[in-house]
Amino acid sequence: LGSIGPGTKLPTLGHTTFEVVREGFRQNAAGLIAGGVDALLVETSQDLLQTKAAVLGCRAALTEAGLDLPVFAQVTVETTGTMLLGSEIGAALTALEPLGIDFIGMNCATGPAEMSEHLRYLAKNARVGLSCMPNAGLPVLTKDGAHYPLSPAELADAHEAFVRDYGLAL
Repeated sequence: LGSIGPGTKLPTLGHTTFEVVREGFRQNAAGLIAGGVDALLVETSQDLLQTKAAVLGCRAALTEAGLDLPVFAQVTVETTGTMLLGSEIGAALTALEPLGIDFIGMNCATGPAEMSEHLRYLAKNARVGLSCMPNAGLPVLTKDGAHYPLSPAELADAHEAFVRDYGLAL
């Protein structure tokens, strides 16, 4: 999987334009395609407009290359229950699925417990494959830096439950 994103310029906040972001992601995807990736993963997306630009940039790069590779879109939902700029998981699904993504999912910011309800929504409503890459729980700040509380076995158990309960493919 060729990983793309999230980037530091958020078009929703006026940091840049949609067109500039889409072109940057197109170039990123074109490089990954030239390098031989099997799929493109737009990930850690916190701004729905930025995510749409990334997916459209990937699609443009694939068209230019004459290829039809899978495109994954993973958004980051904060502990508040929304993406950083306020979009809920239903809005992300509604905006991204029509763009021809092959998988939708979540990653980063939270652990499996905080992702469960959002994944349940996707499992009930998405017409594309589901993916998820949670952190090993919510980070705990210590004097030695961030620590993630879940053990590898606990994180593996959570992934197994996601596959069983929500039909995740990745």
